[in-house]
Amino acid sequence: MSVEIDTSAFTEEAYELLSELEDSLLELEESPGDQELIGRVFRAMHTIKGSGAMFGFDAVAEFTHEVETVFDMARNGTISVTKELINLTLAARDQIRAILDAAGGGSPANEENAQRIIAGLRGLVPGAGGGAAGGAAAAKGKGKKPVVEAGPHSYRIRVKPHADIFANGTNPILLLNELREMGESRIIALTDDLPDIGALDPEQCYLSWEVFLTTEKDENAIQDVFIFVDDECDVNVRLLDREENLSTDAEPKKLGQILVERGDIDQEDLEEALQPLGDRLVDAGVVGKDQIRAALTEQQLVQEKREKKKKAEAATSVRVPSDKLDNLVDLVGELVTVQARLNQTSASVGDHDLQLISEEVERLTAELRDNTMSIRMLAIGTTFNKFKRLVRDLSLELGKKIEMTTEGAETELDKTVIDQLNDPLVHIIRNSIDHGVENPKDRLAAGKPEEGLIHLAAVHSGASVLISVADDGKGLDPQFLKRKAIEKGILPPDVELTDKEAYQLIFGAGFSTAEKITNVSGRGVGMDVVRKSIDALRGQIDVQSELGKGTTITLKLPLTLAIIEGLLVEIAHDFFVLPLAAVEECVELSRDRVANAHGRHVINVRDEIVPYIRIRDRFGIEGESPEIEQIVISEVDDKRVGFVVDRVIGQHQTVIKNLGKNFEHSEEFSGATILGDGTVALILDLQKMVRFVQHEEAEENSGGE
Repeated sequence: MSVEIDTSAFTEEAYELLSELEDSLLELEESPGDQELIGRVFRAMHTIKGSGAMFGFDAVAEFTHEVETVFDMARNGTISVTKELINLTLAARDQIRAILDAAGGGSPANEENAQRIIAGLRGLVPGAGGGAAGGAAAAKGKGKKPVVEAGPHSYRIRVKPHADIFANGTNPILLLNELREMGESRIIALTDDLPDIGALDPEQCYLSWEVFLTTEKDENAIQDVFIFVDDECDVNVRLLDREENLSTDAEPKKLGQILVERGDIDQEDLEEALQPLGDRLVDAGVVGKDQIRAALTEQQLVQEKREKKKKAEAATSVRVPSDKLDNLVDLVGELVTVQARLNQTSASVGDHDLQLISEEVERLTAELRDNTMSIRMLAIGTTFNKFKRLVRDLSLELGKKIEMTTEGAETELDKTVIDQLNDPLVHIIRNSIDHGVENPKDRLAAGKPEEGLIHLAAVHSGASVLISVADDGKGLDPQFLKRKAIEKGILPPDVELTDKEAYQLIFGAGFSTAEKITNVSGRGVGMDVVRKSIDALRGQIDVQSELGKGTTITLKLPLTLAIIEGLLVEIAHDFFVLPLAAVEECVELSRDRVANAHGRHVINVRDEIVPYIRIRDRFGIEGESPEIEQIVISEVDDKRVGFVVDRVIGQHQTVIKNLGKNFEHSEEFSGATILGDGTVALILDLQKMVRFVQHEEAEENSGGE
């Protein structure tokens, strides 16, 4: 019988391990003597190697073995953790990922790069040239004590595989053979759990083993054999030749005592077998049978409660592919649409019982929607951690000293948003390091610490999340930005800009303040990508800067892209949805107020002049507008802008649907939704609409001149 192995389980786990490995290495760089971190790196490498070999990824196993060997020496104190070792291991981590990507259909991994990394690692090994003296000195300086005294030691190793261990392609015999190679061993197979032949399932493992091993290796080395089957196997290692066991003065242990220590029987079972206490107490007339029965019942009840508590504390998680979650969200979206139709039908029919059912369905649908959306929520800290490596590598490349700090790592955001957020944040951080933070010499001259700071923060703000990237660099000069824009023909020479408007110039296509093009920046494409990506996420960008002090770029993003709260409006017989998070208020627009503005699209709202856009005119909707229209005032790019509609219907739970390929270039709409009666309502992208109008007005003005 052959068992088909699903390699996707290995690759998914390997990617997670590589992410943890990178974090551990960056921490180890700050604390090179931390034995726990060294052990964590070694175990990650050992797991990847073992699992890789098991699932047929021989290239991964062979390459990882080289790194594992070096970190085993670091763990034992033979060599010390140096900057060079960290650099090589980070490069090895990238190489392993490249091999995995290649196996998944990506570009082939660079074999020459792998050989360079292996050669560098071998050069760190004592006796391999160059690293011998340093390694010996490190070992001598550390004076690390072994876990047990030198010499062979005897261990009892209990190996109990889980019943479904074969399903993942694990062969327990290979583990036992690896133990055999470590020294003199005696292995006893435990067959008590074997069922009758009729009930035996050939895909289940019923055996467990006890291994008595005498070896020069320590307990850590034995545990390492089982690292990559931690979740599939129960392993217990016990040192037998401890001083109290070998003392000549001590009496030999009795069979019952050994069985209790081994965990084969409980102390209570032993005592009950040796001395039936209950029967003796009854026979002696000390207590009655009912009292004994009550005491046994109490004992059983306490034991049951302990078992329940143990199960409750053993929190479990289920790994689900993201496409299944996406499908679940789509189904919930369809349910929300049907529920809206049920509400509308029950209201029109006027049946009291139907309305009660509709309200109950609405409540359950809302709970299901909230729970489903919460499943897709992930802490943004995992994304923040990825940038530690980016900051480290870039600061080394540019010869700068930079520390990265984070805040609000526990802030949760929809997985879809997080996935699309990676590239914009990479561009912003690269820009801050290259253009923002000065080199150490200039910082000292300006009276700043030699080491610069990049601070990533995230916080919830209503239905949005604010993510900020702050640096303590030289800041943005609004006058310099304006001059650059005029030189490139982006702005006319006589334009008047506020500082905030000048800061927004950095997001223009082809705009760059770099004096020369480097590997990091200078081509004027990075921040343009940021603007487009954040617009696609229906987010906003705010820039605050102080010359000589630093710059903070804040991204305001929706919590989710699937279902939003919207404001439903009507123009003639067409329906539109405005994102409710951007809406501030609604005011009436009478024809008298329009006439008083003398053709200008502005309105006075509590002594503030607010410009507005007539959506009817914008989209060429025919028909006569009502005597009194409504203006929905929203905040767009930190400015109040009004949108004129015929009628405001009210709040609407909006399930966002894509417009399809035929309308993918309709940039003033971010999607559509289906109303309860089956009517389609378009969702307006307020930011893009305002920018298009401003651009058209600027072209008209320049043409008029």
